[in-house]
Amino acid sequence: MTEDTKTKGPASYFPSIEKKYGHPISYWLALLNTVSGKKHMEMVAWLKTEHGMGHGHANALVAYYLASAKNT
Repeated sequence: MTEDTKTKGPASYFPSIEKKYGHPISYWLALLNTVSGKKHMEMVAWLKTEHGMGHGHANALVAYYLASAKNT
């Protein structure tokens, strides 16, 4: 894989998130949709406390979710 085709940003965490937590990214994005009124760090804290997710993984999912929501 060349540097140009390597996944960057929050999505680079997706394979390890799916492997560690056993759910596809679509599952986590749908969950985040249920708390979409919260601020970024509130959503991160929610994933950490309610779903036992590590900070880096939670932050990557929230950043991706919010960026995607902004582009729709």
